[in-house]
Amino acid sequence: MTTVRVPAGWPATEEAALAVQDALRGRVVLDEPGPLPGTGHVTGVDVAYDDERDLVAAAAVVLDAATLEPVAEATAVGHVSFPYVPGLLAFREIPTVRAALDALPCPPGLVVCDGYGLAHPRRFGLASHLGVLTGLPTVGVAKNPFTFVHDEPDVPRGSHAPLLAGAEEVGRALRTRDGVKPVFVSVGHRVSLDNACAHTLALTPRYRLPETTRRADALCRAALRDAQA
Repeated sequence: MTTVRVPAGWPATEEAALAVQDALRGRVVLDEPGPLPGTGHVTGVDVAYDDERDLVAAAAVVLDAATLEPVAEATAVGHVSFPYVPGLLAFREIPTVRAALDALPCPPGLVVCDGYGLAHPRRFGLASHLGVLTGLPTVGVAKNPFTFVHDEPDVPRGSHAPLLAGAEEVGRALRTRDGVKPVFVSVGHRVSLDNACAHTLALTPRYRLPETTRRADALCRAALRDAQA
């Protein structure tokens, strides 16, 4: 487990964080398809909080994209680096998430975040922010929509409906199990939306949520329990 300090110069106010988002948003790459589903590595990242102790634990879990078997994992724990502000959650999570990714013994390949990319009020959620800072291809797969609207996808697995901000498609509501509530997929960085959805389906052979998210969620919770002890 890696212990993380808040980086020097990390934004401490909402105004400063918004300025960073504005400065970095133009660096998101939207014209690359990204790695093919079922090839190379795919890595899930997730975080868990202990607000009473001001702690955040992050996990990165690498899977073989073809078999979904685990390849490597790493965790990091640090103090929460930013107050809770809707739309700015990346500033609470990125220092520990990056530390977990940096501690991996192998390349992460595609990174799947439990959150948003372009499906964000300022089109720069965690997946986009992390992708720009690391240069890695990233996608966001969220459990719930943020502030956007969508029609209900058809019942069969693989059905999807646009996630809309006005007339702009910022992601998709994607059905990963027949008749089960969809997940909400958006591009982070260096991946197309079609490919992001294809990866999400490849990562959900049995459950609603991607295997990457399920494994990273369990690991970061275990790391937080260890830190609390």
